[in-house]
Amino acid sequence: MSQQPLQRRERLYIDGDWRDADDVLEVTDLADGGAFARVAAANPEQADAALAAAERARSAMRETTIPRRADWMDEIADRLLARKEELAEVIVREAGKPISSARGEVESAAERFRRAKEEIRALKGEYREGTTAGHEGWEAIVKHEPVGTVLAITPYNYPLSTTALSVAPALAAGNAVILKPASDTPVSAAILADVMSELDLPDGAFNFVPGKASDIGDVLAGDDRVNTISMTGSSAAGKHVAKESGMVNLHMELGGNAPAVVFPDADLPDVAGQCAKGSFKYAGQRCSAVSRVLAHESIHDEVVDLLEAEMDAWRPGDLFEEETTMGPLINEGQAEWVQKLVEDAVEKGADLVRGGERDGIDFEPTLLANVPHDARIVHEEQFGPVAAVTAFDTEDAAVEIANRGDLALDASVFTNDHERAMDLADRLDAGAVRINGAPSHGLGDIPFGGNEASGIGRQGLYVTIEEMVREKSIVL
Repeated sequence: MSQQPLQRRERLYIDGDWRDADDVLEVTDLADGGAFARVAAANPEQADAALAAAERARSAMRETTIPRRADWMDEIADRLLARKEELAEVIVREAGKPISSARGEVESAAERFRRAKEEIRALKGEYREGTTAGHEGWEAIVKHEPVGTVLAITPYNYPLSTTALSVAPALAAGNAVILKPASDTPVSAAILADVMSELDLPDGAFNFVPGKASDIGDVLAGDDRVNTISMTGSSAAGKHVAKESGMVNLHMELGGNAPAVVFPDADLPDVAGQCAKGSFKYAGQRCSAVSRVLAHESIHDEVVDLLEAEMDAWRPGDLFEEETTMGPLINEGQAEWVQKLVEDAVEKGADLVRGGERDGIDFEPTLLANVPHDARIVHEEQFGPVAAVTAFDTEDAAVEIANRGDLALDASVFTNDHERAMDLADRLDAGAVRINGAPSHGLGDIPFGGNEASGIGRQGLYVTIEEMVREKSIVL
């Protein structure tokens, strides 16, 4: 066990100033237990102050040049990497992520800021001529301008790198930003705010307002001074934000329940390795996690056996040990939810092959076989370390099972038949389908996002920048 640190205390950052609050968020130390940090929790008046500060900063941000904003991206990346070990420890403690994964997250966040620099440099306007009768002599310059204020609502599972995926494009595009982090994991975002405070940003260009969603969520999301809401979170939370928001651009990546559809001609040992990683990485607390394995009935048992063999590589343990590959769930409520889904599957006839037990927030890597199609775990987001294997008999049946429900973020198809792979990729209702690999969003160079209840729009550095600018036509 690592030595438990002194409890951190973090403040709000509004309009270029650090501020205290009457209420606090108590952040649990998921590595060593106990309290890790006390983070100031903004009240509605402080949330309003952040909105006012961002509105005042809009004109100053709009006047900044692309080279200046590109320099900010590089400087932020450098400063994050200079604090890599501190940030990695924070992510381990607040998010329960193994140290090796936490270090990788810091590197990914820094790289996202660097790539935002390149993408904003590549953003081009255009020249157009009138082509309709009566407009033959018209000429126009079509240019991009920032939308104004971006509200970034970020999740607990990747508290730094997902935050970077919203904040980097927003700032690079010249917008003012209000960051509302997840209440479970606000400390890494506080360090990002500290990095921002060291730049020559206009006052109010970046505002950090952690707080309880019940206190400030609707204040922020429902305010007309917000022009774009960039959100990653659950489908339920996204629907609530969409209901509360007004005439704003919604840019949301929400819940997922990714199916992995496996055919007999696939490389089954590789399938098992990919699906194990897809199900157990970060204890399954990823919107792109492989939540259900749809195996053809002729290979169902073989896939289960191979998956069970892969489970030995996913070992809970001390989060600061390099060998540890899996940590706890984020809180007691999430652990109870996963337990309910496993119990429901077993009650409906699924075989509990391995795992299934929990101790507080620690949930064993779990393998279910012969899962009935009506089990809740087949169609509801679990966010837990469970590989649920169910059988299908025909391609049409596989598509029907995969598309049942309203979550349509990611999917995988495992087959060596190119035509079959492409056919299923077209028929599966998902924002992204990976062939012969577990879903992964990477750094955002390839767009990703969900259909139906899984989101609005697509994320990725260049597509997110496009969501955070608007076109203006200047007719000559």
